[in-house]
Amino acid sequence: MEKKWFGELSALVRRVTRFDKANAPVASAFHQLEAATREGDALDAKTHELISLAVAVTTRCDGCIAAHASAAKRAGASREEVAAALGTAIALNAGAAYVYSSRAFEAFEELEA
Repeated sequence: MEKKWFGELSALVRRVTRFDKANAPVASAFHQLEAATREGDALDAKTHELISLAVAVTTRCDGCIAAHASAAKRAGASREEVAAALGTAIALNAGAAYVYSSRAFEAFEELEA
């Protein structure tokens, strides 16, 4: 298996570090937002990371995938749990495409008239 994701994670850390220095107020606000999502005990760390990984897939963010796959592993997620979370992401993307296809068809019909 190619080790592309280790490189992606390392590159992400380098890029983010440079951006943090270039725009500290925005970086700080983002990091505070991320920390706020972990406050309280409504979600354990593993569940948080499984959700984050599924969302990373739906937003097509390779850096997010690398970061949250790593964090999910550290939080104790199993291969089966990751696969189940990713299955949910797949189903939701298909659902979103279905819903937005109906909107596009509606737009076509309205503009056709």
